[in-house]
Amino acid sequence: MKNVSLIIAFLIILLLPPLQSHAQEDPFKEARQRMIEKDLKGRDISDPKVLSAMEKVKRHLFVNKDLWNVAYNDHPLTIGEGQTISQPYIVALMTQCLRLKPTDKVLEIGTGSGYQAAVLAELVDKVYSIEIKKGLAKKASAKLKDLGYRNIEVKQGDGYFGWPEHAPFDAVIVTCAPDNIPPPLTKQLKEGGRLIIPVGETLLYQTLTLVTKVKGTLQVERISGVRFVPMTGEAERK
Repeated sequence: MKNVSLIIAFLIILLLPPLQSHAQEDPFKEARQRMIEKDLKGRDISDPKVLSAMEKVKRHLFVNKDLWNVAYNDHPLTIGEGQTISQPYIVALMTQCLRLKPTDKVLEIGTGSGYQAAVLAELVDKVYSIEIKKGLAKKASAKLKDLGYRNIEVKQGDGYFGWPEHAPFDAVIVTCAPDNIPPPLTKQLKEGGRLIIPVGETLLYQTLTLVTKVKGTLQVERISGVRFVPMTGEAERK
């Protein structure tokens, strides 16, 4: 009888939900929520799906630990190799402008740390991301896999040429600045596809530009002034 009681007690313990220790709790949950309320909802980010994705993706995991305490401030942060992770508002704004659907296939130019790709992956079926810097591409790919993203494919290469093997795309997002819109990227857009890109003086100031392909022609809308790192590779030679 005693053995039966011990077995029952053991089974009850196994079935109980695990206790959440203080260390397992998300220490940045409140900071992320403040970011959502103040920097996103407090401006012009209103798409509930975009807001949900921005709340779910933990920005601090995409920067070095010494920057975790400022990870949810609304400004860019360095990620090494002369590159930055965009401020949360710009990530949300660019994502919102694309009007994404769950079935969409998206091309991202400039993987960086992988943060923007993770936000996109919460919203669409498949994300293809290109990073010109080998070290960043390898690091971002590993990080995204560790976080469980199976709908993101990262490759090292020159994003100016896009990724024709997987074209056409429903949307293209460019997170580095050329001084003109690369023709291969618009060519790889589907009919009705959207491209969001910063265009202009690559070292000083650019205009965030939304391009929509309508009956084979490109409709251009200027969104706002921005500042991004320059697109390198073929874009520099052009």
